[in-house]
Amino acid sequence: MIDVCNIQVMKPLLQEHGFHFSKAKGQNFLIAPWVPQSIATDAGVDETAGVLEIGPGIGPLTQQLCLRAKKVCAVELDKRLEPILRQTVGEFDNLEIIWDDVLNQNIPDLVAEKFPGLRPMACANLPYYITSPILTALLEADCFDSVTVMVQKEVAQRIAAEPGTEDYSAFTVFCQYYAEPELLFDVPAHCFLPQPKVTSAVISLRVRKERNWDVLDEKVFFRLVRASFAMRRKKLANGLAAGFPELGKAGAAEVIEAAGFDANVRGETLSIPEFARIANRIVEYVRG
Repeated sequence: MIDVCNIQVMKPLLQEHGFHFSKAKGQNFLIAPWVPQSIATDAGVDETAGVLEIGPGIGPLTQQLCLRAKKVCAVELDKRLEPILRQTVGEFDNLEIIWDDVLNQNIPDLVAEKFPGLRPMACANLPYYITSPILTALLEADCFDSVTVMVQKEVAQRIAAEPGTEDYSAFTVFCQYYAEPELLFDVPAHCFLPQPKVTSAVISLRVRKERNWDVLDEKVFFRLVRASFAMRRKKLANGLAAGFPELGKAGAAEVIEAAGFDANVRGETLSIPEFARIANRIVEYVRG
């Protein structure tokens, strides 16, 4: 197996195929072998797993996943990597590569087709510029046992944040609605070529089997969350009135009181069950 994390191996390999890093695609390749090994191990990948990998690059994480999983399906947008991946991961008969943008895929259908009878997982070293759209797609697909990704450290901290903290955001609530996050480890910039300007972190999101919040309407719930953080550090009533014009100021105040909250409550202090209570009151108010 080619040691693609060895810079003395990687550089000649890339030169052989005339490959140049694309800033537009956010390409930073790992040169620290402990990172892909740790991602695959800490994600809990084993012979019961079918793993969807997003953006294999030149294959360091792909190799480690293929050594552990029953089946790996990697989705890669950059066709320039095809001859390189043929060299670095071509030996694995449990690997299938799809040359496309994962956001063009119907992820639940893809998982059902590629991983029948297996425990579906997702793993990725995500480019910073497209972290949120891909994570959103993976969680909304609602077909994985877990999603383990390497992202910018501040994004990982935001995903795992607690209510009322500076990092707590609408994206926090979205991620935690679908999954339970666990920060696994940091990855310093020197572990990549070229070096990014920030530290990365690996985070595991264990998808919730049950969401016991009795949300009457998910669209209203997430609309409420977005409205709450759109006017951060303002009273929730202000964000509610702006995000739900059909309520108006009087209706917003009535909904907050009916949900059992003080009129001065701020959205960034609310937990998911508390957002659910308010969202359900909005549904009931609008229905009359």
